[in-house]
Amino acid sequence: MLNQKIVPHLWFDHQAKEAAEFYTSIFPDSEVTNLSTVNDTPSGDSDIVSFNLAGFSFMAINGGPSFKFNPSISFMINFDSSKDANAKENLKMLWAQLAEGGTPLMELQEYPFSELYGWIQDKYGLSWQLILTNPEGEERPFIIPSVMYVQDLAGKAEEAIDYYLSVFNDSKRGTIARYPDGMAPNEEGTVMFTDFKLEGQWFAAMDSAQQHDFKFNEAISLLVRCDNQEEIDYYWEKLSSEPSAEQCGWLKDPYGVSWQVWPEVMGEMLTNAKGEQKEQLTKAFLQMKKFDIKKLEEAYQGN
Repeated sequence: MLNQKIVPHLWFDHQAKEAAEFYTSIFPDSEVTNLSTVNDTPSGDSDIVSFNLAGFSFMAINGGPSFKFNPSISFMINFDSSKDANAKENLKMLWAQLAEGGTPLMELQEYPFSELYGWIQDKYGLSWQLILTNPEGEERPFIIPSVMYVQDLAGKAEEAIDYYLSVFNDSKRGTIARYPDGMAPNEEGTVMFTDFKLEGQWFAAMDSAQQHDFKFNEAISLLVRCDNQEEIDYYWEKLSSEPSAEQCGWLKDPYGVSWQVWPEVMGEMLTNAKGEQKEQLTKAFLQMKKFDIKKLEEAYQGN
């Protein structure tokens, strides 16, 4: 059993390695864990970087300028004052580092829901929500991916979460806060904030009927690490709802969120392959929609 089944995957134009080095330099207990290059993709040579921030896994790729980050998917950073006596100071320090070249979306200050909170888009365009918490009940992790349902999806957060809970194992609801009457354009009863677990990992979600000029795209996808073909087939069938979006293990779910259904053995092969072997492997996977482990292994072995 993988300790983090679902890994946020970040699409950069060409700064994946630089960004990973920046993030690992400002988050505690963080490191770049792997760097491999795939040659001759439609975007040219492409770096794939794996890194951990405070023990939470991310992947990043240089994919060219096709997709840009936006706040529809962000990352909540929980500074828990019950566990860290310096939580407030550490939050302010991380905010200052993310703010260099960045843009605040909600200023760092006190709000009704937190003594200290801010939402910021960093210099690469990635969005972070920093919050001072003192949670009651079940503990929450330091980093939580957060999904915001906007435009024609505003009001669909609860429905989407029901769908994800039906697909993934070790899943459950957490807390939920709904919009009260009088918070137009948000409809009474829709989700102001909720969190939920998929595969033992916490995620957060909210509806926002405010005017937003962005929605989900491929810049941030959620990569599902699979041990075998049976798992790949299962997640592909359950998640994919837009045939035109299926390519190289990528798909879109009914709510427009991008996922990658990824065989673990693929990472090992990409890391170890050299020369013609890597060319054959790359050629094989670029032609696939859903990954076929047997065919990937045949390409890797030169068959």
